[in-house]
Amino acid sequence: MIVPVDDAFGLALDALRRGGVVVLPTETVYGLVARAGDRGAIERLFVLKNRPDSKTISVLVGDLEQARALTPDDLDACAPWWPGPLTAVVRRRADAELYLGADATTIGLRCPDHPFVRRLALDLGPLAATSANRTGEPTPASAAEVALVFPDVALVVDDGPRDGLPSTVIDLTTSPPTVLRAGPIPGSVFGAR
Repeated sequence: MIVPVDDAFGLALDALRRGGVVVLPTETVYGLVARAGDRGAIERLFVLKNRPDSKTISVLVGDLEQARALTPDDLDACAPWWPGPLTAVVRRRADAELYLGADATTIGLRCPDHPFVRRLALDLGPLAATSANRTGEPTPASAAEVALVFPDVALVVDDGPRDGLPSTVIDLTTSPPTVLRAGPIPGSVFGAR
């Protein structure tokens, strides 16, 4: 079911609470999303995407404080860029009971510049997310195209075309930081190589 973003908040909240996988817009691309604490929903997300669980997925947060609760690392370097198209790979807190794939020692955190997604994360808790495409295929730019690829998701939230670059992914566990994926924010602002 495709629902315009202005009418979708309650539906998305309900679908995620019931363990569903939904498609949400960010400021860059559409993403497949489940509650980060719901292992069953995240396992379905991996199956839908045809992604091996050896490749972990990111976590969307509503604000910097929610991100800080998931890592012992300092996130001050992210503050100027959040909300925005930045995913920071940091160490995961040992007590953060999240299934995100095989690696339980690190976590990719992102605070998207999309108020709908941030509000969901603040209401429900962190959201596990990955781009709304099958592994190895391009990410569709429209909600209708995503719905064709993933007809079995609980909900597709439509917020118009998403044709931005995926977020910059920077590994802050290395010194200097390492750019894992180039994107809108240059890694050089973090002293990355």
